[in-house]
Amino acid sequence: MKKIKAWVNAARLRTLPLSVAGILMSSAFVYATPQWNNLIFWLAILTTLALQILSNFANDYGDGVKGTDNNERTGPKRALQSGLLTDKELKKGIIINAAIAFLLALALIYQAFGSENFFYSILFLILGIIAIVAAINYTVGNSAYGYKGFGDLFVFLFFGLVSVIGSYFLYTKLINIKIVFPGIGIGLLSTAVLNLNNMRDLVGDKNSNKLTLVVQMGIKKAKVYHSLLILLGLFFSLLTIGIEAKKISDLLPFLFVIPFFTHLIKVHKNTVAKELDPELKKVALSTFGLCLSWMLLQIFS
Repeated sequence: MKKIKAWVNAARLRTLPLSVAGILMSSAFVYATPQWNNLIFWLAILTTLALQILSNFANDYGDGVKGTDNNERTGPKRALQSGLLTDKELKKGIIINAAIAFLLALALIYQAFGSENFFYSILFLILGIIAIVAAINYTVGNSAYGYKGFGDLFVFLFFGLVSVIGSYFLYTKLINIKIVFPGIGIGLLSTAVLNLNNMRDLVGDKNSNKLTLVVQMGIKKAKVYHSLLILLGLFFSLLTIGIEAKKISDLLPFLFVIPFFTHLIKVHKNTVAKELDPELKKVALSTFGLCLSWMLLQIFS
């Protein structure tokens, strides 16, 4: 039972809703069309969850073996850091999870393109492999990009553009301008979650030579950057929803602007890093709620 709890801890369940937000957003724009496919939806959700859990395992392992997760860490204790799992166990978990993510990606690609669209299949297969490698290399290895300040870029690309625009393409085999805006928006909001995480861990990251953007720019500029991520993220996420809205109830996702603004006030006034931890959940769940509400509106309209 202890080991099961340890693996659940390493999987970081609280990160999972945000990981599927982009899939929900893109799927909402397809649901009422002839291109809708239940199997593509669920395979996309499962593939995304597998990739997120893979990233979490790798992050636990990478930061653990590098010594970044130490007594200076202000966030929740990690599995390797607290001794719940060994580095060998985590490494095995990473390999198994990478295999699961790859098989799910193969099933998703086949369901979307079959044997008729060979070029698209190869393109998305390459994209899937890149996603798996990116999930691992965030903190693992000497070339870990999370230690060089590129984490924000990769989160924007994979949680935003790839998640939203890529999954829309799986349904429709098209790229529509209306889906590019929410792709940018969800990418920016997801990047805000990472930035908030890095603001919380500033001291430990700096002392461990983990050169996140927050470490490089300092906390004052990081707060300005954070505000821009949230405000532009909300603008782009809600732009197409506002254009597509046909009745008042379709504007329900706009209510999720409220927790974002209360969040920005708290971040602006914050002076204690540990107090940023609850704000991570607020931003992640608000982004998820925005996307889920838009999806539910399409289902029940």
